Amino acid sequence: MQGIRTKPEKREGDDVSSAFAAETPLGSARWSPEAEIGMRVEDIWDSLGQPQLSQSDKLNSCFDAIPVSSFPQTFGSQLVDIPSDATLAEAVDILSRNRINGAPVRNMEAPEDSSWIDRYIGIVEFAGIAVWLLHQSEASAAALGADELAAKLGTVTLDGPAVSTGSAKEHKTGPLTEAEGAVAEAFGSLPSSELFRKTKVKDISGSFRWAPFLALQSSDTFLTMLLLLSKYRMKSLPVVDIGEGTISNIITQAAVVHMLSECVGLSWFEDWGTKTLSELGLPMMKTSRLVKVREDESALKAFRHMRKRGVGGVPVVDGTDKPVGSIMIKDVKHLLTASESNRDYRMLTAKEFIANARQSSGEKQMSIITCTREDTVKDIILRLDTEKRQRIYVVDGEGNLDGLITLRDIIAKLVYEPPGYFGDFFNGVIPMPQNSRV
Repeated sequence: MQGIRTKPEKREGDDVSSAFAAETPLGSARWSPEAEIGMRVEDIWDSLGQPQLSQSDKLNSCFDAIPVSSFPQTFGSQLVDIPSDATLAEAVDILSRNRINGAPVRNMEAPEDSSWIDRYIGIVEFAGIAVWLLHQSEASAAALGADELAAKLGTVTLDGPAVSTGSAKEHKTGPLTEAEGAVAEAFGSLPSSELFRKTKVKDISGSFRWAPFLALQSSDTFLTMLLLLSKYRMKSLPVVDIGEGTISNIITQAAVVHMLSECVGLSWFEDWGTKTLSELGLPMMKTSRLVKVREDESALKAFRHMRKRGVGGVPVVDGTDKPVGSIMIKDVKHLLTASESNRDYRMLTAKEFIANARQSSGEKQMSIITCTREDTVKDIILRLDTEKRQRIYVVDGEGNLDGLITLRDIIAKLVYEPPGYFGDFFNGVIPMPQNSRV
């Protein structure tokens, strides 16, 4: 069939990757384990041959026939996990050194012969630590009196212009409000505080963006995995080998979108992927609900918006309301891992924060990527995968923000949940612990 990948013959001495390095008529994508999954979907798709089935029904049937044990390995030879008795500072260091945003938390109090369900207590992410710290800083700020706040910030806000006391430089765009200044002061001191360096990871379990250890078994299907990553908002899913009691894989939203990008050229993908965003009902979030910050507002305000609104990122806009950058909750790592001499965060605007992060770490993902409603979902998948992004902003003909599309949104448009599909799957896992504030 024209435009469909064909599996090349493996020659003696070839390794798997070189044996599958073949160009297709539709592009230069090479054969990969992800493309092989696409071919399995293609075989099932072709075998259905029931004209009464809708495209959605056929996709559901295809993905419900493939076990998650088939999903390509997403980590190297050794899984990175975090001991439950590690401090928040140690957890941040582990995540930073391994260049990952989250990891399973191993229960150090579990007996050696415990089952896998007792060996892990959840998944901790930069986002979860950041949100917890923000909550602590807001609580600390609320306890500060006005006089103490003025002494700490060095700026007193009167009825007229702000007057600097000289103990701290004034913010370039004017003084912060008392509330913003107090939170900035408290948050800026947290990374070097006893709280950050002594609080254990297990102590924040169940709080805010803490993710439960909701694991898949090898026999669970792609449909289950796709629904959990989309409708049920899981960022990542461990796959557990029941016999060994170990984690054999961790499947993320980004890994799924990468798999989809490797399926370009297959008929089932082209039937679905060549639809425009408007045809698929994207973006799902209305523009009026989009949280944003101006480039001259404090970077900390962006993170506070994320915590209060429960979102993973915000666009940064200029004076004409045009998007010029993006700050994600994971970018808080630049605050938590910065040197002692660069912790005066209350003075950083969103624009300055982005510039500093780019300079100190080569961060490229704070630049914004955009699309229009007339782009195809295939275009969006390829763009997100190529640039390793979590979201893309929709703009209108004049460059104004017109919506947001996340990895989760894309996966949600691929499959749907049949009635009663999960049964008692969530028993013992959801709802979250009582102290959860997700």
